[in-house]
Amino acid sequence: MHPKKEETPIHKKIAENEQFLKDKMGIGKSFDVGVRKMNILNKEIHIYYCTGLCDSEFIIMLLKELLDADHEYRTSAKAKDVIKNHLAHQQVSTAKNLDEVIDRVLSGLVAVLIEGHNEGFIVDVRSYPGRSPEEPDVEKVVRGARDGYTENIVENTALTRRRLRDERLRNEIMQVGDRSKTDVCISYLEDVADPGLIETIRKELKSIRIDGIPMADKTVEEFLVNQGWNPYPLVRYTERPDVAATHLLEGHVLVFVDTSPSVIITPTTFFHHVQHAEEYRQTPMIGAFLRWIRFGGMLASLFLLPIWLLFVLNENLLPPNLNFIGPTKESNVPIYLQIIFAELGIDVLRMAAIHTPSALSTAMGLIAAVLIGQIAIDVGLFVSEVILYVALAAIGSFSTPSYELSVANKIVRLILITLVFLFGVPGFMIGCTFVMLFMCSIKNLNTPYLWPFIPFNPQALMQVLVRVSVPLSKVRPSIVRPQQNKKQSDA
Repeated sequence: MHPKKEETPIHKKIAENEQFLKDKMGIGKSFDVGVRKMNILNKEIHIYYCTGLCDSEFIIMLLKELLDADHEYRTSAKAKDVIKNHLAHQQVSTAKNLDEVIDRVLSGLVAVLIEGHNEGFIVDVRSYPGRSPEEPDVEKVVRGARDGYTENIVENTALTRRRLRDERLRNEIMQVGDRSKTDVCISYLEDVADPGLIETIRKELKSIRIDGIPMADKTVEEFLVNQGWNPYPLVRYTERPDVAATHLLEGHVLVFVDTSPSVIITPTTFFHHVQHAEEYRQTPMIGAFLRWIRFGGMLASLFLLPIWLLFVLNENLLPPNLNFIGPTKESNVPIYLQIIFAELGIDVLRMAAIHTPSALSTAMGLIAAVLIGQIAIDVGLFVSEVILYVALAAIGSFSTPSYELSVANKIVRLILITLVFLFGVPGFMIGCTFVMLFMCSIKNLNTPYLWPFIPFNPQALMQVLVRVSVPLSKVRPSIVRPQQNKKQSDA
C-alpha cells in the first residue's frame, strides 16, 4: 500500500494558496484549469474551476450574486458568512485543505478561497460532457423502457432512483485511483442487502491502490473478484436501469463507476447470466418459451460441434436412422482443422465488424459470406456441413444474453472439440466432467457459482427454468442473504 499523503492546510494568505495550486494543477500551462480573482467586501477571493467539467452559466450566476453582495454590504467583518450565503446553489460544502480543493476542482466542482480565512467553499456545478440516455445495444427489448445508462455517474444514479423512490436506497460515493480519482458509487437498499456483503465491497474498493482506472468498471471488477484464468464471468453487467433496480430489490449490491455506461451487479451466479429483460416484458408463458429457446441456443453453442465431431470420427455411434450425419465427400483438410479455422474465422469477422464503419459493414458481411465462404467450399477447403454446424454454434453464442458468458462458452467448446479429436468418447466425457467440477468449485464473494443447482434449491431452480409470474414470486433469493426474505408485504 502507498503511504498516506500528507494534507496541506489552507493558508490565510491567499497568495500562498494561489502559488500552491498553480504548481500542483498547472494553472497558466493547462488551458482548461483557471482562476477568477475578485475583490468582495474588501476581501480578495479566488474562484478556481476546470473548463469543460462545470457549467459556465452557474459560475456566471455565482459571480453576479457575489457582486450584488459587494454592493449590498459595506463591511468585511463577516465577509465569509456573507459570501457563503450568496453562493446560490443547493450543494455548498466546506474544504479544510488544499488537497481536497484540487480533487474537487478536477472533478468539476468550483472552489472559492477567501483572503484571511483557512477554510474554503466547494460548489457543485458539475456538468460532464456526454450523451443522452438511450437504449443499450446489447440489451434491447421489443417492449419496454428505451433509456439506458450513460458515462455520467450522476445521471446513472438518478435513473436508478427514478425507479426506486425508497428513502432506504443508499448511494455511497468514493474516489478510486491515485491519479484518476474516478468516482465509484456503491448502491444498495439499506434494510434489504446483506451488511457483510456491503462492508466487503466497501473495504475492497477503499483498498484499491492504482494510478487510475481508465477502463472503469472492468478494472474495478478485477480488484473485487479473484478472476485468475477462469473464463466465466463472476459479476454481471447491465446497462438497463430497470434491470439494476430489480436486482436492488432482490438484495444485490450495485457498483457504479464514472465514465462507464455499465453497472456491476454483485453477487451473481452462472444463472444470473442466462436471463434477459425481454422475458419479463412478456406474459409468463411467452417469457418461459423465450427462456427455453435461449437455453437451447446456449446448449447448442456449447455441445453441438463437439457431439457432431464425435459422430463424424466414430460413425458406429450413430443409429441407422441418423447415418446421414457427417460429411458426404472427402476433404484434403482434416475435419478438426476445418472446425478450428471456421471458429477462428468467425471471431475475426466479429472483430472486423466492430472496427468497420457502419456504412461498410454490410459490404464486409457479403464478402465474407458469399465470396470467402462459398469459394472455400467450392475449392475443397471446407465441407458444407462444417460451415452449417459452426454457424449454428455461432448463432447459439449470439443468443446468450451475456457477452462474457458467450465468449467463455466458446473457449470451453474449443477445449471439448480438441479433447474429442484426441481421445474420442472418453475425451468428451472427461472434458464435460472437468468443466462441471470446475464450475462447482467457483465461489464469488462467498457465493456458489452454480446455485441453485449446486447446492440444490428446488424452489429457486424452478424460477430459473420457468418464468414465474411476479405476484407468485414473493421470496428474495437466499443466495444474497437478504435481511428481509419476503418481497411483498403481508399488509
